[in-house]
Amino acid sequence: MTTNRQASAKSIRRRSRKSQKVALGRSKEFKFRGLTLEELQKLDNAELLKVLPSRARRSLKREMGPDQKILLRRLSRTTKELKTHIRDMVIVPKFVGRIVQVHNGKEYVKFEIKPEMIGHYLGEFAQTRKSVKHSGPGVGATRSSKFMPLK
Repeated sequence: MTTNRQASAKSIRRRSRKSQKVALGRSKEFKFRGLTLEELQKLDNAELLKVLPSRARRSLKREMGPDQKILLRRLSRTTKELKTHIRDMVIVPKFVGRIVQVHNGKEYVKFEIKPEMIGHYLGEFAQTRKSVKHSGPGVGATRSSKFMPLK
């Protein structure tokens, strides 16, 4: 059942504000601790360490392992997607826009590195565990399932 009502002044104002927002197409500019992506990419390693979270700063301060150095070199050289087993690599601004496949123990999980991922580890985006999906009780599961009708 629909009724033809006049719109209130409040709803008219709300609709006009909403249409103005859509027309402007406001997109929020990415900032990481007050710095834009371009500013982050211009920073050298010592300045970047000051901006990163403490866990990432500590792991980068203690020198990268040989595997991580190779991965860093390969990511800087190539533009195509890259497969890796190295899950403990901290994502730095140089990696943004690259497509990476990280091994989760069974298969490679493919994702694009976005600016919001800076300071996180590659392994955080390739989950190693699946969520548990329970089904109905199986035959012989419990005494009560003995009386469930089988399909």
